[in-house]
Amino acid sequence: MSNYYHLPVVGIDIAANFSIVSALKPDGDIYQKNLRIEHTLCGFNKLLTFLQKIEEELGDSPKVFCESTGIYHLTLLHFLVNNQVDIRVINPLITNSNKNSNIRKVKNDKLDSLSIAKICKFDNVKTSSFTCEEFLHLKFLVREYYKVVDLKANLKKTFSNNIYIHYPGLQDAFADLTGKTPLMFITKYPTPQHLLDACENEVINMLVTSSKRGVKWATKKFKQLMDIAKSAAVIGINSLLFQSKVNRFYESFTFYSHQLQSITKEIFEYLDGCSFANIFKYNLELLKTFKGIGDISAITLLVEIGNIDKFCKPQQLVAFFGIDPGINQSGNFSSDCNKMSKRGTKVGRRALYAIALASIRTNKNKVPINQVIYEYYHISLGKKKKKVKLVAVMNKLLRYIFSVLKNQKPYEIRNPKIHKRMFLESKPSLQSA
Repeated sequence: MSNYYHLPVVGIDIAANFSIVSALKPDGDIYQKNLRIEHTLCGFNKLLTFLQKIEEELGDSPKVFCESTGIYHLTLLHFLVNNQVDIRVINPLITNSNKNSNIRKVKNDKLDSLSIAKICKFDNVKTSSFTCEEFLHLKFLVREYYKVVDLKANLKKTFSNNIYIHYPGLQDAFADLTGKTPLMFITKYPTPQHLLDACENEVINMLVTSSKRGVKWATKKFKQLMDIAKSAAVIGINSLLFQSKVNRFYESFTFYSHQLQSITKEIFEYLDGCSFANIFKYNLELLKTFKGIGDISAITLLVEIGNIDKFCKPQQLVAFFGIDPGINQSGNFSSDCNKMSKRGTKVGRRALYAIALASIRTNKNKVPINQVIYEYYHISLGKKKKKVKLVAVMNKLLRYIFSVLKNQKPYEIRNPKIHKRMFLESKPSLQSA
């Protein structure tokens, strides 16, 4: 039974500029006609007056529920919290799964707000924890960082496609076209004809200076570039147009690089002055004991996880990140091809994926970054598909992260068999059982 079965409940369906409010009496009857409020100070005060009226007439403070609607619910949520209103946020997946109870196909804001109120009153639904404004600002900064990263990545992809058209073959000369040497080369010699007309010594000196490699490498690279330019001058499409595209790319790429540096600097400066700085920085150092986790990845995980105490078991954290397997079973049928749910935090899953990739690699001396994870990926998981193995690594890493944050102890790379023996030795009762 729901905890709010004998209490008045209010459901709010939130749109971009307004919200529809429905209220239920303790006996489940509709309190009155739906209330529409604008997302202004006047509209929010109107809602407060409505809630006070319910409390006066029904004798109990109403429990307020709304859906998580991206960003649109945040202003109303924080306004009500600051005015001591008991408001809870529920996942839209919960309400969407209950909105098709009627035979008729009807969908509008009034019915949605009423549906939210009924679900939360009569069902025992799970609600999200409240995020304070200070922590929310850090979360916005981290997500803004990844948006700029995506913009920069799309820019690089577009530029790479242009090279295939206007300067074919150049992509084979450099592993990364946005590195220091390729950028300097392509801005100075943006078309094949520019390179063909250039002085050999001038090009070689530029390659040596920018790459900090020897003359032998630069001379070999020059010959390769000349062969590419001779071919591209014939088969490339309107290579003169490429010069203006190079200039625009360089300006945009430099702008996004500066933006990322600025956001990163702002994140660390904000962490120095926020009220939760000490505990956050301590947890940050705990996560950085994992080899393969950098500053931004660690901050992303902590921001997305929030308070680790809201997770009782590691399985809950795994589900929160959306890497738990979906279940498809009916009667005697049970599917053996289940994909991960992907119903959790997308940004957190992205950071975790990058950490998983780093954890299965080796350094320059061919020594694994993380011996345990490396052997788990390459040996224990055998010949499974690459993506299946990566998800398994992400799952294992999350369980380690859960343990580190819960116990507030740094991560140690330890063989699973040794770890099991140490655990049993510390628990004599388990060993005897």
